[in-house]
Amino acid sequence: MTRQALSTVVLLLVVLVVFWGMRAGWRARTRRSSALVTSLPEAPSDLGAARLGPVDATYVSTTRAGDWLDRVTAQGLGVRSPAQVAVFDAGVRISRQGATDLFVPAAALRAAAGAPGMAGKVVGGEGLVVLTWQADPADSRGLDTGLRPKHAADRERLLAALETLTPGQAPAQEGS
Repeated sequence: MTRQALSTVVLLLVVLVVFWGMRAGWRARTRRSSALVTSLPEAPSDLGAARLGPVDATYVSTTRAGDWLDRVTAQGLGVRSPAQVAVFDAGVRISRQGATDLFVPAAALRAAAGAPGMAGKVVGGEGLVVLTWQADPADSRGLDTGLRPKHAADRERLLAALETLTPGQAPAQEGS
């Protein structure tokens, strides 16, 4: 075997080991986060009046509330995807392409705020809209779900609509 062929084989083995490690890490994260989100909330048949939407956006990711790097991958929440976001009296519907849709009931929504980034996307400024919510009432910490509206003007409109579902709620602080 020539030196070049040996180098190629070694490089391919290293790449395979790296991909295997990444896959194993993703699976381990999914196992750990499955206790946080055992199932996704179901959207009711009657969503009530539409407050906004649909708005084109990118679903960035879901993390533990207050820790923008602790990605939650259970129930497909770690998959970045194009989405449409609509706000109704009953909650927020996030229709994702190529991934499971997400519905956040109004009763589970704790806050909505702008943020510069989270796991999977850093945009600077306050370019992301982050929903803080509880998938499980027993989990007082909750989750943060990040959305990047396609049009800058939609960010303010989305935040305003979300604030009507969370009157008087303060946004989650880093490390809370």
